[in-house]
Formats: sequence, C-alpha cells, structure tokens
Amino acid sequence: MTENTAIEEERDDDAYVLDKGTVAAVLEAVEQRDSKRLAELTEPLHPADIADLLEQISEADRHELIRLYGREFDGDVLAELDEGVREDVVETLSPEALAGAVRELESDDVVDIIEDLDEPQQEAILDALEDADRVAVEQALTYPEFSAGRLMQRETVTVPEHWTVGEAIDFLRSAEELPEQFYHVILVNPRHEPVGYVTLGRLLSSRRDTKLKDITEDSFRTFQVNEDEADVAYAFNQYHLISAPVVDEQGRLVGVITIDDAMNVLDEEHEEDILRLAGVGESSMSDNVLETTRQRFPWLAVNLVTAIIASLVIALFEDTIARFVALAVLMPIVASMGGNAGTQSLTVAVRAIATRDLTGSNVWRVIRREALVGLANGLLFAVIMGAVGVIWFGSPALGLVIAAAMVINLVVAGLAGILIPVVLEKLGIDPALASGAFVTTVTDVVGFFAFLGLAAIFLL
Repeated sequence: MTENTAIEEERDDDAYVLDKGTVAAVLEAVEQRDSKRLAELTEPLHPADIADLLEQISEADRHELIRLYGREFDGDVLAELDEGVREDVVETLSPEALAGAVRELESDDVVDIIEDLDEPQQEAILDALEDADRVAVEQALTYPEFSAGRLMQRETVTVPEHWTVGEAIDFLRSAEELPEQFYHVILVNPRHEPVGYVTLGRLLSSRRDTKLKDITEDSFRTFQVNEDEADVAYAFNQYHLISAPVVDEQGRLVGVITIDDAMNVLDEEHEEDILRLAGVGESSMSDNVLETTRQRFPWLAVNLVTAIIASLVIALFEDTIARFVALAVLMPIVASMGGNAGTQSLTVAVRAIATRDLTGSNVWRVIRREALVGLANGLLFAVIMGAVGVIWFGSPALGLVIAAAMVINLVVAGLAGILIPVVLEKLGIDPALASGAFVTTVTDVVGFFAFLGLAAIFLL
C-alpha cells in the first residue's frame, strides 16, 4: 500500500483534519512541483487546517506551495493565519490571487487581516477591494484599535420595525446578496436606530401576519462603536448573546458583531494572559529566532534582577550559613515552596480579574481566603519539614526554624499572589504582564530572610 493510498483511506469526509501524513504528502507534492496532487490533498481541508499547514512548514516550502496554488487562494485561510505568517503570505500572493481572496471575505475579516499589516500591504489589499467594500473597511479602520468598530461586520440584515413576518421573509428571499452568516433580523425605526431583533428560528416558525415586534428577543442589546472589544466579548459570554448591533454616537446602526468574533477575542485574551504569565509576551510558533529572543530577553533580565536581590539577602547571612551548612541545603526548599504557592494564588487572581470574578466587592474575602489557605498549607508542610530537620540533621531547633519559615513564607506567598495583581490592575498595569516578577521577588526575599533570620536568632 502506498503512502498516498493510506492517506486517502484515513480520510473521514465528515471530519477531515490535518495530520502528519497529510503534511508529509503535501511537502512531497511541493518538492515535486505537482500542483495537481497538491490540489487533491488540500481540497478536503478546512481553511483553518490549511492555515495550520502554512504555519508548520518552512518559509521556502510555503512560498513554493503558494506559487503552485496559482490564482486560487481561499480568503478564509488568510483570516485563520497567525499574524507573522499572514504578512509573509500576503507578500507572496500575486495581486490577482490576493484580490480574489479578500473579495470573498466579510468586512470584519478584512479589517482583522489588514490592521496588523504594513502600509504597503494594506494598500495592496484595499486596492483589491471593490469601491463599496473599500469604503467600509477604511471606515472601520478609523475606529480605535480593539474597539467594537474594528470587530463588527458592516453587512447587516435590517427591516422596518412595523413589518410582518411575511414581509420579512419575502424580503430575504428577494435579496440579491445577504451576509454569509447572520443569526438575527434587526428591526430599525425611521432614524435607522435598532429597536430589537428576531431570530431566524422565530421568523420561520411564526405566521406570516405576525408583527415582527411581537416576536423580538429579550436578549437584545446594542454596543457603542468605540466600546472596548474585551467588554463586548465579556457581555457575549455573560449574557449568552449570538449577535448584537453596533451603533454610532447618534444611536444609528452601523454594523453587527457575531458570536464567532466575540469568542475569538476571548480566546486571544486567554492566550495572552497565559503567555504573559510565563513572560513570553505575544510569541508564536512561527516567530523566528531573533523575534523570539527579543520578546523573552526583557523578562529574563527582570528575573536576573530579582535573583540578584535574593542573593543579596543570602549574603547578609554568610556567617550563619558558614556555621550551619545544613541551612544551605534547606533554604532553597523554603523559597521554592513559597514561589509555587505564590504562583498558584497569582494564576487564580489574574484569571479572576480577566473574567471579572474578582471585584472590589469580594476582594477582601478572597484575600482572607488566600491567607488562610497559605496558613493551613504552611502548618501542614511545617510539620513535614520540621520532622525532616530533626531526622535528617538531628537538630530539633533547626526543625522548628524551617517549620516557622515555611509558615511565614506560604502565608506571604498567598497574600502576594492576590494583592500584587489587584494593585497593578488598580494602577492600570496589566497584572498578567508584571505580577510574576514581583511575586517571585517577594517569595524569594521573604523565604530566605525568614529562614536565615530565624536561624541566626535561634541557632547561634
């Protein structure tokens, strides 16, 4: 059985996803310059899978694959690509292929693609659009970045508020062009202000003579065009919205946001928080060595500074460590336990702030809980480490010292993990970006100082 036959047999027409065998076969087709075979392999793939494929292969193979594609390139693939790879693909595509790709997309997808590109690339895409679409995209780009105006699509389905179900259905059937995806028919008044919406399900299941305003949804709400996209995504998630109109300063309808775009924002926020907590910024698997180094260096430098601060604390107790070598063996345990406990509290706090579960009304209750959790864990591990000190080194005093230091550092770690991100958030600083370095510094310094300080008092 050949490799290509095996690949064909593994395919599931209902749910065909990218696998290593497909990637290998595509690379083989690219190497052999076999455009027909390449088309056979990629035709069943979803645009998201093709985007994954382009991100996984080398730059040279990516350029050759695009060249073999010819003039046919799915615009949805551009929308799915990582920003860095997208720029490379846009530069590689011929003007004809780029024009065909972007003309297939809704205005919100075009804006999402174009806003992160350099000016020459932006102009190339704008020139490929028809006049009406270009005006819509340029208008969206005038709104603030990360706003509802950037997130919305201009294509909407609106009908007068006094219409009946039958009139609305006749209108939809006779419309020459409708959005590729829409979930509601929006009712507007004579000033083009949205006053409600009707789901397609209710529309199709109601009698023709039913007034549309009698079957509107209770979930109806609008967003201002300048509203932050994070607030929009939160509202979609909180109130289980499917789509929502966007209005300008005068309350007139200018676009609509759909759930897929709102959920993309939530996913990006979650991913951003995770990456920032790890100190790697907005890195991507497609970033080159230089870009990845540039993103990670600042946070490694910050970590170096915090390590030096912790070392200075240790240096204050050189004589104590010299007299009790066991301290050098045990002190990393105290700092490490505090660091892990602080990271646990920090992760919970940053996530709670992002989801708005941690607010001014419950912050003190959460702080008290984390302090008590730190105390409880500290006492449990104090018993364990106290026994280790006695059994390992035969010193009850050393056991008491490390037990007390463990309690102190775990309580402080729990408090730092909550208080630091809360304070940073109040100061307008992203807690996911800066909290980790502060919490690590606090737990290291407090851990070393508590353990070595108590040792200097009770063991000398």
